[in-house]
Amino acid sequence: MPMITTADAPARQPAPWWFNLAGQLLQPWVRIRRDPAEPATLLQAGVPVCYVIERDGFSDALILQRACREAGLPSPMQALSGTRRRRSVFALTRRDGWLFGRNRKRAASEPLRQLVHSLEGQPELDVQIVPVSIYVGRAPSRDSGWFRVLFSENWVMVGRFGRLLALLLNGRDTVVHFSAPVSLRQMLDESGTIAPERFARKVARVLRTHFHRIRAAVIGPDLSHKRTVVDSVLNAEPVRAAIVAAAAKEKISHAKAWRKANKLLLEIAADYSHPVVRSASFLLSNFWNKLYDGIAMHHFDKARAAAPGHEVIYVPCHRSHADYLLMSYQLHVSGVVVPHIAAGVNLNLPVIGPILRRGGAFFLRRSFKGNALYSVVFNEYVAQLIDRGVPMEYFIEGGRSRTGRLLAPRAGMLVMTVRAFLRAPRRPVLFQPVYIGYEKLMEGKSYAGELSGQAKEKESLIGLLRGLKVLRQRYGHVALNFGEPIELTPLLDAASSDWRAAGADPDVKPEWLNSVTDRLAEQIQININRAADVNPINLLALALLATPKHAMAEADLLTQLELGKAMLEELPYSDRVTLTPMNPAAIIAYGEQMGWIQRVQHPLGDVLTVGAEQAVLLSYFRNNVLHLNATAAWVACCFLNNRRMSRASVLRLGQIIYPFIQGELFLPWDADGFVAQLEATIDFFVRRGLLESTNDGRSLERSPGQDDGAFQLKVIARSLIQAFERYYITIAALAKNGPHTMSGGELESACTLTAQRLSLLNELSAPEFFDKALFRGFIQKLRERRIVWTDADGKLDYDSALEGMVRDARVILSREVRHSILKITPGGERETATEEPVDAVPVQALPDDASAADLHRRHVDAEQHEHERRSGDDRRGPTPDA
Repeated sequence: MPMITTADAPARQPAPWWFNLAGQLLQPWVRIRRDPAEPATLLQAGVPVCYVIERDGFSDALILQRACREAGLPSPMQALSGTRRRRSVFALTRRDGWLFGRNRKRAASEPLRQLVHSLEGQPELDVQIVPVSIYVGRAPSRDSGWFRVLFSENWVMVGRFGRLLALLLNGRDTVVHFSAPVSLRQMLDESGTIAPERFARKVARVLRTHFHRIRAAVIGPDLSHKRTVVDSVLNAEPVRAAIVAAAAKEKISHAKAWRKANKLLLEIAADYSHPVVRSASFLLSNFWNKLYDGIAMHHFDKARAAAPGHEVIYVPCHRSHADYLLMSYQLHVSGVVVPHIAAGVNLNLPVIGPILRRGGAFFLRRSFKGNALYSVVFNEYVAQLIDRGVPMEYFIEGGRSRTGRLLAPRAGMLVMTVRAFLRAPRRPVLFQPVYIGYEKLMEGKSYAGELSGQAKEKESLIGLLRGLKVLRQRYGHVALNFGEPIELTPLLDAASSDWRAAGADPDVKPEWLNSVTDRLAEQIQININRAADVNPINLLALALLATPKHAMAEADLLTQLELGKAMLEELPYSDRVTLTPMNPAAIIAYGEQMGWIQRVQHPLGDVLTVGAEQAVLLSYFRNNVLHLNATAAWVACCFLNNRRMSRASVLRLGQIIYPFIQGELFLPWDADGFVAQLEATIDFFVRRGLLESTNDGRSLERSPGQDDGAFQLKVIARSLIQAFERYYITIAALAKNGPHTMSGGELESACTLTAQRLSLLNELSAPEFFDKALFRGFIQKLRERRIVWTDADGKLDYDSALEGMVRDARVILSREVRHSILKITPGGERETATEEPVDAVPVQALPDDASAADLHRRHVDAEQHEHERRSGDDRRGPTPDA
């Protein structure tokens, strides 16, 4: 379109002298950036222009006048040609009073009605309506001071005094956005015979929607819940029905039940505030600088590229209270809208709670049982967030991990999210897993205490103030790794072809819902682990905690660190795993600097050691990356007590044990994928000289126990050996007590006590060794594979194959460990299996649905095969260590 020239525009009329004087006074405080830079190209030549601004404000009129003058546009202060209007501008909202007046949205249709009447009877006359959005302090500079963000642009229409402060503080960052003009004549012709008053109201609604979209694009969506969500939740049909039901059940008035629901909602709802978020970003930048040496984000560009058009749910692992703030801070400084975060109601503390709430936190109770009204209100609140496209963040582990491992997921929030999407599937949902890796934790000592039996300290303001002493320490680097996102729609398509019909009745729960959420939860945990960051502390923990006294000669430690890095590089777990670029010497120096390891000087070579207390804390960081070491640890475990094994035995026994370590470590492979990874690991060990391949590749042999290669294998093996010891404790307790004697809960308690006592006797520095949740997970896997089951009396029953598993444990566990466990384990005096082990028997891989009888039958066949094979060539079996 041609640019409007001075000749094309109506004759300019001078603005009042006081208006020009105010513009001159304001000019030093305001710097305008036009969007687009040349808005005159948008206009149609020769057609009168009428500007529409979002709100009635003297400062907005001054800014618009200056922007039009600088762009060569017609003045908004002149009379509108062909009409009776004295000015070529009007506002959608008007304000009563002067300093603290309220906005009135009903006034917008009056000027539009005047324009419509002006066009009646003059078919040649047209007016082009130009919406103009004015934002003061849309994105204050990070160097300009945190106080200015309090008066930056947001969704609240402030009074004149607030606008004055915003101009004084942020006027140099003023954006004037000119939208494409709309022909009023064309809209009037398209509307047909509609009455002028109704037409004016319709145009006003269209303009409000337009301004709402522009504001959302410029400063983010309107997330002020106290104004936009609370009423929607309380007016939703499920909540209204729950209020009626609560009034009838509790025999109270409807008004009282409504007030109760409103109180519950105010306890839950966030009160998101852009100024508070921006203020917090300035404060947190200083806080992080005091606390951490750096915060790195990896693969964020991939997450940003996948997000547009989706309802994004961030699902990070939960390691520390800092997770909330780190995620929000990093997303904010990266130009992404801060998500709403589901936080435990225990964090709704005085002073802290309101700040978190304005930063996007919404609070939930630990349990919804016994409170139907609360459950309905909370579910509806989550549904409203998803319906509005508000990004969310929650931790599906249900709480912070005290061991460093991912916890078994709790699907409560996932179920709410899926059901909300089924109800209104307008925008596809995308789950974004995030791995958060630390080098030192503020809560480290409290975690170790809780795992040792101490009561969890309840969150309180006094406790928070006492905890400020952590600011005197340094906590190294932090990594936020964004994993591969998971789309919900393909999971629903796989579950049911008509899943879209499931949202027709929100009270009906589809039979496939639980299976979908279980698969989704497991995949989230897998993708978190597939995005792990391996930092120097992780590598030191894997090496040093695998030695009896947590000490290693410097030369050996250098070799072990080099081996660990090479293994991660040559056997990639995932393309999203990141690895420290430090070389082994730099890793050791960094560990000393961070205070994790100490150097003991000696004439024959320095020794690096970890203190007893530090070893307990360091186990957390070993567990962060234990899954990356799983295949290497299994292969190495096979040679802890054996010199030789057939390759087929390592692979097939690995297939049998894999479902249990997969469930514990959230490994990504299926059975065939795990075997392929084991093959690659064996080949790596052969290339490195840790194993020797003989008999045309059918047999594997390690060097004698005193050799460096054997030592390196032992270090790798011991990172996972405690998992197999826990498994042995469980099956030994069952076998020792006999069938029909213990319930699942009794077995968990017996295993926990046994592990605690074994830990005391052997001075284990791994408090997760007796974590009850790990025993519970293993027992659940035994149930799923029908190795054990519950009888009619609620007691556990099993097949004789379980005792075969006790015998098979001799492949991995030493005689001393097995006898210690059997001696400590509480139970009857039943004899356990004492037959010779079938360590290297080429046991055939069993299908996932194999029964206990199948296992037992295969075990008997394997024993017979081993007896016949040994009579021909005893050298091929497992050979005890020299």
